[in-house]
Amino acid sequence: MLSGRRLNLIEPSPLDIEIQDIALGLARNTRWNGQTRGAHGWSVAQHSDLVVEIVRRLKPRASAKLLMAAKLHDASEYVTHDLITPLKAVVGDVFKEVELRLTRAIHIRFGLTPVLATVDRALIKRADQIAAATEAVQLAGFTAAECRTVLNFKERPLKDVKLTPLPVAEAERKFLEGFHALEEAILLQAR
Repeated sequence: MLSGRRLNLIEPSPLDIEIQDIALGLARNTRWNGQTRGAHGWSVAQHSDLVVEIVRRLKPRASAKLLMAAKLHDASEYVTHDLITPLKAVVGDVFKEVELRLTRAIHIRFGLTPVLATVDRALIKRADQIAAATEAVQLAGFTAAECRTVLNFKERPLKDVKLTPLPVAEAERKFLEGFHALEEAILLQAR
């Protein structure tokens, strides 16, 4: 990693995980295989920020730790990249296991439980699907109907947000800014 850390993908250590590496990797990693409208790709960093905002809408009194878990829900992709769902299905269980191990190490590194409670995972997954449907309609050329029929999304896209893909440096900065605000909120809630 650019931080100088070396990360073992088979047995990742929380001590080898740095938020700067995650932010850079996610800001440079595009959703939808980069096949989105605009001068810049829609990054996983921006997607993560959107998921946090949707969790806030769905659960206005969400704890800072829950919001941090939402922010880091795709953090393993700083190493694995954002494989599209059909490709993940082909790659199979080995890929899922690597993602799971990375996610657990990331959670431990940033003070979250290694495995989230079922209710929290479900809420973040719902927010993730709302974000994906919104991205599909606004950026990837799908209609709202195709979100259900082609992409099999159960959630509907948001109509009251405008998604704007950002340059890498700006997406990275915003991701880090939001991370540090949540980190501070977690410390305040712990007192």
